[in-house]
Amino acid sequence: MIFLELVLQNFGPYFGRQVINLRPASDDNSCPIILVGGMNGGGKTTLMDAIRLALYGHRAQCSNRGNLSYSEYLSQSVNRQTPVYEETCIELAFEHILNNVSVEFRLKRTWTKNPKGAKDNLGVLVDEWPDTALAKTWDERIEDFLPLGISNLFLFDGEQVRELAELDTPPPVVVDAIRSLLGLELAERLGVDLDILVNRKRKAIADVQELATLEQIEQKLHQQKDEYEAAKVELSNLQNNLSQAQEKQRVASEKFLSEGGKIAGERSQLEKQLLDLSGLAKLARDNMSKIAAEVLPLVLITPILTQAQAQGEKEIHGHSAKIARDVLQERDKRLLDCITQLGLLSEQVEKIELFLAQENQQLESEASGDEPWLGADSEIINQLANILNHYLPSQIKLSQEQLVNLKNHEEEITTTERQLAAAASPEVYTMLENAVRKAQLELADAKSAYETAKRRCEELSHGIEKAKKELARYSEQNIDRKNDEHIITAAAKVQETLKIFREKLTLKKLNQLELVVTEYFLYLLHKSDLVHRVAIDSNSFSISIYDFQGQPVPKHRLSAGEKQLLAIAFLWGLARVSGRNLPVAIDTPLGRLDSSHRQNLVELYFPAASHQVILLSTDTEIGKVEVDRLRQLQCIGREYLLKYNPSEHRTTIESGYFW
Repeated sequence: MIFLELVLQNFGPYFGRQVINLRPASDDNSCPIILVGGMNGGGKTTLMDAIRLALYGHRAQCSNRGNLSYSEYLSQSVNRQTPVYEETCIELAFEHILNNVSVEFRLKRTWTKNPKGAKDNLGVLVDEWPDTALAKTWDERIEDFLPLGISNLFLFDGEQVRELAELDTPPPVVVDAIRSLLGLELAERLGVDLDILVNRKRKAIADVQELATLEQIEQKLHQQKDEYEAAKVELSNLQNNLSQAQEKQRVASEKFLSEGGKIAGERSQLEKQLLDLSGLAKLARDNMSKIAAEVLPLVLITPILTQAQAQGEKEIHGHSAKIARDVLQERDKRLLDCITQLGLLSEQVEKIELFLAQENQQLESEASGDEPWLGADSEIINQLANILNHYLPSQIKLSQEQLVNLKNHEEEITTTERQLAAAASPEVYTMLENAVRKAQLELADAKSAYETAKRRCEELSHGIEKAKKELARYSEQNIDRKNDEHIITAAAKVQETLKIFREKLTLKKLNQLELVVTEYFLYLLHKSDLVHRVAIDSNSFSISIYDFQGQPVPKHRLSAGEKQLLAIAFLWGLARVSGRNLPVAIDTPLGRLDSSHRQNLVELYFPAASHQVILLSTDTEIGKVEVDRLRQLQCIGREYLLKYNPSEHRTTIESGYFW
């Protein structure tokens, strides 16, 4: 099945006639995704309602219908600016394979502001030819294409996925849809038909007295069945009450934590911690004061001390040079006298004198420097060097360590003071504690009522089975007609066989479903160290998760995003195991997922969910990063943008997306 085109005329916020091409193709290449963008309140959910309304008419489960009658819903769905004489219309064209031949159907529902006869007019075209007979029986015909019971498993929104992810057991409506999708209801329907056949045969062959007894037993059985159905409805309502109580208890607990209830209970411990931190901070300040009382202040004049060290070394070096100069001059004079006595040539003597003069020139320049003004001796210079090279660096390092300690203690003091400031007052703490206690009591009452109703359903179910056995025993004892007796006996055997067949079929389908759901969940999760196998209960269809050691993984260990991925994998697996080739439409697909889980759905699920995937998203769900990734994967066939004009209360459909 493929949706081809959706036409809206004066429906909801869509004024006039607007057409959306839903064919999943782009440039002659098959691309499954039809991406429709729009802000909240801009008409995305209205598109989903239009598809449901076109397919199912008065049976459609539209989002904003509530308790409205069908005629009231049709009247309220007409665009407020529609002229009185104009009609409101929804057209949906889709393609389906019948007898290995592709057939195009076009449904057209029209009505006015005050629909005549409190209903709409349905027209059906088959390959562009009107078919009035099919229009009259369309409610039965659509069940062959896309049954209403399973439609919510293919046309759903993100909120439904979140609810399915949070519930331990799917609601009865979802369970019935799952049975229908897996083909399990056929065996149950056959069993009911056999019961009807057997009852008719019993009435046909029993005499008046036997007939009265049989009717009495049947009446009792019908009464028990009615009570059982009522008990199931009550159980469903109590299950909803239980879910609401659980949510209320969760909200009360979160409010207790967020408004400082937990901190208020830990006030004495925090006050002691604050006192200890204040003592540590004071100790750090005292240590810094002691350090500052020693040589640390000299850091402020480090350049002056360095200059003084250099000047002192220079003066000591100049003084040494003067002493050396005087000694060498005396020695040079004696050396020249000795050379003169030796009678060397005058040229040789001049060379020696020139050499000595050159040697003494540098020493003379050092000795004839500036006059000393510091007057420091070598001991003072050594002390100054020790201060600069050893004492000051160690004192700086120690002071920095104490400063870091003080800063850390002050930050911890600030954090503790904020926690104490956020702590609830005794009155608020008492109120929060009472709210949590009240929610816990309501949750306990809801659990008790649910368990009581569950036991009541089980008792009625056992009573029905007992009545059926009594009816079977009575027929065996009192019916003599061989042919009908043979039918009854054969029917009983068929029922037993059918029961075994139903159990084996259920196990087979669920085994397939478990394998597929496990495969898809691990595929979407990209994390194999937590989950090894997904198991599905054959009665309640509740999901259990097991790790690699075969131990059950509590559902609360999964994050909210992982739970939603599990629900998506469950729906995806149902579609695959059912063998139904149906399109998937998702409203608000990524609203409550974090970035990593969004990426998994964008890259892994949306392109492969079905041959046609209609995504209705805001700019924050499928943003620029996600849409660019889908375009890179070349899986978007068409893009539309719903532009809402708040001043005119109109929405127009344009090609393209937000980016």
